[in-house]
Amino acid sequence: MINDQLINPQSIVVIGGSNNTHKPGGKILQNLIDHQYKGRLYVVNPKEGMVQGVRSYQNAEDLPPVDLAIMAISAKHCPGYVKILTSLKNTKAFIILSAGFSEENEAGAELENEIVQIVDSAGACLIGPNCIGVMNQFHSSVFTPVPRMDPGGVDFISGSGATAVFIMESGQPKGLRFSSVYSVGNSAQVGVEDILKYMDITYAPQTSAKVKLLYIESIDDPDKLLKHASSLIRKGCKIAAIKSGTSEAGSRAALSHTGALTSSDLAVDALFRKAGIVRCYGREELITVASVLLHPEIKGKNIAIVTHAGGPAVMLTDALAGGRHKIPEIKGRESEELLLMLNEGASVSNPIDLLATGTAEQLGIVIDYCEKKFRNIDAIMVIFGSTGLHEVFDAYEVLHQKMLSCTIPIFPVLPSLFTARREMEYFLSKGHINFPDEVLLGRAVSRVYSTPKPAETRILRDDVNIPLIKELIANAPDGFGHPGLVHDLLVAAGIPVVFEKVCRTLNEALEVASNLIYPVVMKVVGPVHKSDVNGVVLNINSDQHLEAEYNRMIEIPGADAVLLQKMLSGTELFIGAKYEPAFGHIILCGLGGIFVEVLQDVSSGLAPLTYTEAHSMIQSVKSYRIIKGTRGKPGINEDLFARIIVHLSTMLRFAVEIKEIDLNPLIGHGDDITVVDARILIKK
Repeated sequence: MINDQLINPQSIVVIGGSNNTHKPGGKILQNLIDHQYKGRLYVVNPKEGMVQGVRSYQNAEDLPPVDLAIMAISAKHCPGYVKILTSLKNTKAFIILSAGFSEENEAGAELENEIVQIVDSAGACLIGPNCIGVMNQFHSSVFTPVPRMDPGGVDFISGSGATAVFIMESGQPKGLRFSSVYSVGNSAQVGVEDILKYMDITYAPQTSAKVKLLYIESIDDPDKLLKHASSLIRKGCKIAAIKSGTSEAGSRAALSHTGALTSSDLAVDALFRKAGIVRCYGREELITVASVLLHPEIKGKNIAIVTHAGGPAVMLTDALAGGRHKIPEIKGRESEELLLMLNEGASVSNPIDLLATGTAEQLGIVIDYCEKKFRNIDAIMVIFGSTGLHEVFDAYEVLHQKMLSCTIPIFPVLPSLFTARREMEYFLSKGHINFPDEVLLGRAVSRVYSTPKPAETRILRDDVNIPLIKELIANAPDGFGHPGLVHDLLVAAGIPVVFEKVCRTLNEALEVASNLIYPVVMKVVGPVHKSDVNGVVLNINSDQHLEAEYNRMIEIPGADAVLLQKMLSGTELFIGAKYEPAFGHIILCGLGGIFVEVLQDVSSGLAPLTYTEAHSMIQSVKSYRIIKGTRGKPGINEDLFARIIVHLSTMLRFAVEIKEIDLNPLIGHGDDITVVDARILIKK
């Protein structure tokens, strides 16, 4: 739906253009003039013959043909103008700034739908309504302040006009520049996903912006977002995004741990991870992440911190270490050699502290040592403000030159925004970006580094019997699956399951227990929440114990049998999945027991999953050190854990009727992992 008439219009008409630049129609016209729009410019204003030096037409019918129409008039008048322009003036692009549409009431929604129908039937493009407009290298069709547009800046797509303005206003003083800005407003026809698709289709490595920023309030087409975001990233782009509005407005039925834990927010998180999008949660974080993405990529975890102030270096160290980066100690002959070149009291252990008396020359020497003589340094972060005693132009010039020549990325933390204002402006004029807050920088670097690359698109089907899974689901009733069905589905998916037997009589239970060899586990069959009715007993060690528990369980309301399993010991694990409309199945994993029940320590992924994604999920949980093995205790077989996650995701890809599944727990012991309890909810 995005077309050339929107991107590079040869003619623009402002419907409602005004001489009053405090009104949207006046300000947007002023912006077009001030920023030297090179095409033909017209105005429609029934009360004026000239508006800001531009000819004004009393009636739209009198206009010549026009590519793009910008509307700054009341909502009720918009459909009429759209109809005239599409039918008589061959207008193929519209930006409707006006409010009073679907965001306001039902009558407004009807007006909006009417406009979309007209635009669609004409094969035209619509941005808005209820937006601030569009700006790029060709035109500044917004009624807000226009930032410096730079082809080397970022492309920014926002579902909120106000948020777009706030982000631009915050980013510009730091040196962040913009290549294009799209405010989609109500997204009546064109949403964030559609503009991203256009950017993907038209991407040219030599000319297109390499960094894309998104502010999203609703994801209407997750598949489209995933497809085009991951495609752009594979082409060399980097994408960061905020998704707001993820808190749960209503209650969710907690049928299982998965049902209680899964939310729209986890679905978004899984989608972003699969696409390779860096997720952010606030404006300053988005700006900082964008600034990091505009720097060369950090290839490893080892960071050198160069500073002339101790406190900020400590806070930066903490922020980086919290994100699993390393600030390696620097020692040896080279460090001793460097120390001799610095002032008395300086330190080179890392952070490298020049002291407040450090000079521009010393700063350059330290950067050279970090790049060329100290081993395994992947990036340098330089904290250099002003004491107010003297200007720091020379230090910022050194930093500028080193950033141009250094083979590893340098990130400047220049916090003296007032004291060194002139020096800062000089530094930014060279095209650099400043990170005034060292903690935000450290967290942003960690967030970028930990975001996985886009996942592969193929579905891994090995050892998963898809025809049998489909047959089992087709013949199963709606509701929670019987233990036999659950067992058969997991076996068909190639997932290891503990041997179990449903017993409907005491004699049958005694016979099964003798074959399993004590100790065994007994579970009630029938009630959904077995633990809530005391329907699970571990470590049954004798016939007498089994008989007593059988007689008790069979009297539990809703019980129709018991299930016996061999008692297993080891590390409890958890895998769950829930179907989220539009997104598909969200899969969770982590340790079982208290880690999922109380701490809710899980990570999420979007089915279908690859082995790389599964390993990333496993390694993302806070309790990963236990999975890996810690304090002399062996870990679990991570490769098998990942294999089970992948197999489950493949089964769910072909069995969307499974709305919820809990494998809780799985028992990991040595090289084995076995499902010992599972629950599956089917709804066709």
